[in-house]
Amino acid sequence: MLRDPNLIPLSRQHQHALALCVRLDRAIQAGELDLEAWQAEIRQQFESEIAFHFAAEEKELFPTAARFSEMRPLVDELFAEHIVLRDYFSRAAARSLDRKSLGNFGQQFAHHIRKEERQLFERMQKVMSPQALAALGAALDETLKDASQACALPHEATRLRSKP
Repeated sequence: MLRDPNLIPLSRQHQHALALCVRLDRAIQAGELDLEAWQAEIRQQFESEIAFHFAAEEKELFPTAARFSEMRPLVDELFAEHIVLRDYFSRAAARSLDRKSLGNFGQQFAHHIRKEERQLFERMQKVMSPQALAALGAALDETLKDASQACALPHEATRLRSKP
């Protein structure tokens, strides 16, 4: 299903976050993991974009989806995942993640994003009217207005690697 234009800003941010997860996974696979550089980048991504993204989802997206009883269990699951992911972001900011934790973070974050895209967004587009999606889009735009629009370039140590 094509993404409704009102959800595209969140989908774009999902693409940025998935790129981070792919780069992290490839670095781990290649055995070239600079823990300090990765944790610095994860902290920077959280502060410039992901924190705003989570706030928009929790303030606007999740409550809107939860109005539909069939989506409540999924919304509860996604909200709980935000709590776990926030812990990873806090640990990255404190530079306390090890190699295994970074790998777990990347896998869990990628899984979470794909769940939002493939399950939550798809269901919302099926059950919500175009007017309701437009109202949600306007609310999301307002909540996301302070998120960075800049393209952050990765540190040399966190650039994309070839597949091993």
